[in-house]
Amino acid sequence: MNAYPNLVSPDVDFRHIAEAAVTQRDRIGQVAHAAAREMRNLFLVGCGGSYNDFSAASYSADRAAKIPTFLFNSEEFNRRRPALLGTNSVVLVASHNGTTGETIEAARWARAAGARVIGFTKNETTKLAAECDEVFTYNSDRTILAPKQVLIGLMVTALLKEAGSVLDFATIDQAYSAVPAAFEKAIEEAEANLHEIAKAFGPEPFTYVLSAGPNQGAGYGFAMCYLMEMQWKHASWFNANEFLHGAFEVVQPDTPVLLFKGEDDTRTVIDRVEAFLNKNTQRCRVIDSKDYSLPGVPASMRGEISPLLLSTLSKRLAEHYQAVTGHLLTDRRYMFKTVY
Repeated sequence: MNAYPNLVSPDVDFRHIAEAAVTQRDRIGQVAHAAAREMRNLFLVGCGGSYNDFSAASYSADRAAKIPTFLFNSEEFNRRRPALLGTNSVVLVASHNGTTGETIEAARWARAAGARVIGFTKNETTKLAAECDEVFTYNSDRTILAPKQVLIGLMVTALLKEAGSVLDFATIDQAYSAVPAAFEKAIEEAEANLHEIAKAFGPEPFTYVLSAGPNQGAGYGFAMCYLMEMQWKHASWFNANEFLHGAFEVVQPDTPVLLFKGEDDTRTVIDRVEAFLNKNTQRCRVIDSKDYSLPGVPASMRGEISPLLLSTLSKRLAEHYQAVTGHLLTDRRYMFKTVY
């Protein structure tokens, strides 16, 4: 008997697709070497889920890069026209379907400004791919987050290496190599907790979602892309520390709050918020990367990899919501259907 009625099975190709992303690291190194020769700054540009996919890499770059790094929503990038963008810039752009107009425009004008543009999209035939100097693909419409974030993470790591950052690159490479099998195992290990969260919060019309540091994208993406876009539920994401500077006044004993908890230096931020919530609401739920075995990931690199894991688990949580609510993740009112 199925323990989770109506739950779709995990993608049988998950590990293969993630492994295909990891195997592109040699070409990533070559592209990074060529791009970084005169690199003076780095821009990470995307919308929605693709914007979120840059979150962990942006955090790593802020901590280790000897050059300035900027994370932009694509249209903000287009309208703001950063003065630092030019021939010494490297711009990473991402769009799954490669049809996001704002991101295509961002790639086009960045190249016109002399920047080196590297794209991440599902295949080489997308419109975005045509606007990039180099493109990296993962060829999947279901397993998206893990391979795309692996490609982005490997590229930013390679650029940091070329730019003279001091990191344990061999161990980082070992961690990324372990992702396919480790995340496949984590999805299995997470099922009971994810289903309990979906059952508890699935009927809720409004949920608060908190995360911090490199895990911000996992929390923000779950609130905006999965709860609001794909489940048509009201949700609000906050940086966990920022939540304590005003928003936490709304918490009552029945307020549903979901925490995404990683193993980086911002874990103490989540610990503090979790302690507050456990005193003031009976409805705090946590997705904690520390609960998962992650075989092959060096202990020193769990904080580097956990943001990617939390994003992957957020997608699986959304599939549990679908099983509980009966609302298909593919249902849309407006996206791809109307002019907006």
